[in-house]
Amino acid sequence: MLRSGLLHLGAQVTLRNGRTVRDLRRENRTAVLQRLYFDGPLSRFSLGPATGLSSGSISNVVAELVAEGLVEEAGSVDSAGGRPRTLLRITPDSGCMIGVDVGETRIRIELFDLTLTELARTERPLTVDSPHPHGRYEVGVVVDHIREGVAEVLRTADVPAGRLLGVGVGVPGIVARTAEDGAVVHGQTIGWDAVPFERLLRAAVDLPESVPYWIDNGAQTLGQAEMWFGAGRGARSAVVVLFGSGVGACVVTDPLGPGRAIEWGHLTVRVRGRRCRCGALGCLEAYAGAEALLERWREAGGEPPAGADEETALTAMLAAAYPVEPGAAPDAAALAVLEETAEYLGAGFGDLVNLFQPERILVGGWAGLQLGARFLETVKGYAAEYALSYPAARVDIGMGTLGPDAVTVGAAILPLADFFARGGRRAETEPTGEQPAWTSTVRDRAAH
Repeated sequence: MLRSGLLHLGAQVTLRNGRTVRDLRRENRTAVLQRLYFDGPLSRFSLGPATGLSSGSISNVVAELVAEGLVEEAGSVDSAGGRPRTLLRITPDSGCMIGVDVGETRIRIELFDLTLTELARTERPLTVDSPHPHGRYEVGVVVDHIREGVAEVLRTADVPAGRLLGVGVGVPGIVARTAEDGAVVHGQTIGWDAVPFERLLRAAVDLPESVPYWIDNGAQTLGQAEMWFGAGRGARSAVVVLFGSGVGACVVTDPLGPGRAIEWGHLTVRVRGRRCRCGALGCLEAYAGAEALLERWREAGGEPPAGADEETALTAMLAAAYPVEPGAAPDAAALAVLEETAEYLGAGFGDLVNLFQPERILVGGWAGLQLGARFLETVKGYAAEYALSYPAARVDIGMGTLGPDAVTVGAAILPLADFFARGGRRAETEPTGEQPAWTSTVRDRAAH
């Protein structure tokens, strides 16, 4: 009777360590959900030692989660001398998340179920024919693309908006937050000066007011995805770099916490060098970003395909520099630009090694996937020359494994992590925008 009363009072009862009974129940639900998410299917018997909870607590939590439709049975396994044990797993269609990648050549919108299985996707190219001074990055156009894309993926998968746990968005630039506007984007290279992006999305996108938005730097969402589910798993520290039109990176130095975006592309690699899109001279991005690579090729006498988008043009540049036809001569201008770029990148990687001494450096982004496949070994050689020998000998430089969808996957993780941090309950208030506490636990768990 007393126990029943305590559970009924919930948050009104404070335990000796300052937590309430409601806190304890939420933590127990989170523990069960995260173990099922990363290790499932599991039996009730296995959940006990996996979570550290008593068999009684496991029974109560599982009964709640099954009744709410968050957990379902998934077959059975034989037990030692007893009845078969029922396996449990997260119910995939008990919720869904949208991940958005606001890239610099296109916007990708993907809808995922609770297990991050893709349900629908759409892409919207960002064209250069806008009257906006920064062309394809006009804010209203980006917001319209997201509005249309969100409606399309929900319609395609026939998913009601009420099942949506949240929308995660990866954007170029620095993301700050205010009480009035939520996420505000400072994207100097694309002409976004304190853009109240979250407020604009809320006003334009036809979703219930209760659906939370999680907006963060695209390099950070890329890094989050690779560290949880990709090539970063098992590493105590890593730097995940993103190459697109521009250059960015996410640094993870604490295995128990989320990474943070850094403006690595605006590290100076040449004093009084080329002018960068940000306005400064000699930035790494002015030499290694796809936009700069194509411009340098053109200046050297190369001929990028007329009217092609950046992805197509970069593919053509690489094909010209490294022809596959036997006996074909490489395009001298393209090859010279790329060889020079490899050294700039090696120097930039060397700086990352010296500054952060990571276990791994991982290359991602649409341009990174193309460039890395061609001359990553050359870049690694230069990195070893420019970095201090001790940390350089202990870093592994390689490719990310999640491909071009990594940013959208990482963006979708943000509302998912918040949902599980609340014990599988939807947010009752607007999110703070801070990484939920559960993300550190999940990151650590995913690494094993």
